[in-house]
Amino acid sequence: MTDPQPLAFPADHAGWLAFAAERPDARIARVREIDAQLIAGHELSPLARLQLWNEASIAVAEAASEASLLSESHPDADVRAAAEARVQAIDALLSQRALDPALFAVFDGLATDGLDATARRLLAHIQRDFRRGGVDRDEATRDRLRALAERDTELSLQFSRNIRDGRRELKLPAEALEGLPQDFIDAHPVDDEGLVTLTTEYTDLMPVREFAVRRSTRTALLSVYNDLAWPDNDPVLAELLAVRAERAELLGYGDWADYETETRMIGSSAAIRSFLDDIDAATREVAAAEYDRLLARLRVDEPDADAVTSADLWYLLSALKREEYAVDAQAVRAYFAFDNVLAGVLDVTARLLDVTYVPVDAGAWHADVRSYDVVRGDRRLGRIHLDLHPREGKYNHAACFNLAPGIAGRSLPEGVLLCNFSRGLLEHDQVVTFFHEFGHLVHGILGGADAVWADFSGIETEWDFVEAPSQLLEEWAWDAGVLATFARNADGEAIPADLVERMRVADAFGRALEVTRQLGHANVSYGLHVERPSDLQAAVEGWYRASSPVHPLPNGHTYAGFGHLTGYGACYYTYQWSLVIARDLLSAFGDDLMDPAVATRYRERILEPGGSRDAADLVADFLGRPYSFDAYRAWLAGA
Repeated sequence: MTDPQPLAFPADHAGWLAFAAERPDARIARVREIDAQLIAGHELSPLARLQLWNEASIAVAEAASEASLLSESHPDADVRAAAEARVQAIDALLSQRALDPALFAVFDGLATDGLDATARRLLAHIQRDFRRGGVDRDEATRDRLRALAERDTELSLQFSRNIRDGRRELKLPAEALEGLPQDFIDAHPVDDEGLVTLTTEYTDLMPVREFAVRRSTRTALLSVYNDLAWPDNDPVLAELLAVRAERAELLGYGDWADYETETRMIGSSAAIRSFLDDIDAATREVAAAEYDRLLARLRVDEPDADAVTSADLWYLLSALKREEYAVDAQAVRAYFAFDNVLAGVLDVTARLLDVTYVPVDAGAWHADVRSYDVVRGDRRLGRIHLDLHPREGKYNHAACFNLAPGIAGRSLPEGVLLCNFSRGLLEHDQVVTFFHEFGHLVHGILGGADAVWADFSGIETEWDFVEAPSQLLEEWAWDAGVLATFARNADGEAIPADLVERMRVADAFGRALEVTRQLGHANVSYGLHVERPSDLQAAVEGWYRASSPVHPLPNGHTYAGFGHLTGYGACYYTYQWSLVIARDLLSAFGDDLMDPAVATRYRERILEPGGSRDAADLVADFLGRPYSFDAYRAWLAGA
């Protein structure tokens, strides 16, 4: 058997159009052929049926991964449009399959003789997912469910497209940049009218909200950002929520959150509400005290200020950390030149996971993309692609995308990071983000290198566990020994250990407020899908006000640019749930994040199994006990 080879990318526009259209079309056709074989294969053994199903799952994963990535990243609008149409076609195919009684009959009541534990688990998941699709409903209901699923896809794509294309600009007087780093000022020249142009890209937004001394500047830019994709996404979201509610009702679920959580660790809509209430109770008192400190600091600059708003939060945290903890964010960023951070993330994760990253010229979709083979010994485990700088038409947040599913001896796992980092200096928060997203990337590669079943390859785990490995890896961005290996200023001096310690101490301040900010997002995500308010703006603002003492900017429409509402649905709680697990996983490393024995155990018991076992079992195997909330509570308390 020859070793599987990575994807070969096209070299011209016509090739990319074919890549975005003909390749997924061929795989969709292949799935239909396989389904016909399954339906006709009355004499097939249970294992043979699962193997054919796996062939179809591989084809779906290939088509969906490529189309999804290109729809969010390719610089050519025609290619993005072609890819987006295939995303829609693939989702329609999946809906049709889930509602096909003849295909369901292939697996319904199937004997498990001769199947190993993982194959039996796959069969149980297949049977469950057919039921969740509505295959057991009457024909009229199945037709309606099929139409609703396809409309969900259409609306989700439109919602994301409006955000991706919603970049806004704001012109302000040059003096509005007071407090911004000099390299930022240099990158924003004054025009003939004495104005500078700011955009809603992260490369502008994040420095402004942290460093702009003038409250009016912070408020102006964040207000524009908060209206990203508004009003276009108002009717889109309203219909999307209605579609999901009807799907849940037709399938017999209490609400959309009940439908989504059936396949997740948390288990039910009521459990989400209970979990969010627990987080609120655990943070409310500390968050209130932190807020009072922020308000007092704001009044130093603005004596008449009566509230800390979301436009003030990062600026005030930065100011207090500089003044009371001797942590100057601008001085800190001097140690994080992008090229050094990139090299550091690669080096640290290579040592931690016992791999080597070998640069390759893959001829990807844009000249910015850097590609690497992930190698251990003489074996290529997979390939990663890093698309890390902003451009027009590109996904404008930070995320990891699958590109190719990993199947042992068949196909190499490939993954992509889409980020929007500056080419110069990064804030430390961006370094943390880089480690976070890289956690997803290596999970996908290592969990796919030896996978047998596509449905369990890579990060195909419970969705409220999938953030845990990435949140865990964030901790390496806070370790003095780790940072000293790559965080260097222009004179080549490593970041001082005492500065990193002050950063860690300072980070504990504002932690509760950050959790309440995330709680706000989770309450919005949950509330929109469960309560379905008629006035989106008023409801969303109310949830944010109830979740955190930090005031949202008035009359904003943040929900219109809340991209997670499509993929995460009612389940943004996932980030805090996964953090509970991540803090517990971290406890195993003790004082040495680079401990080779623990790192190996983590790699072998958490990352490499992918989704082949329940996440709770993986965690218990690694920790030697079931997961608990103790480490998370200690972290909230400042540990």
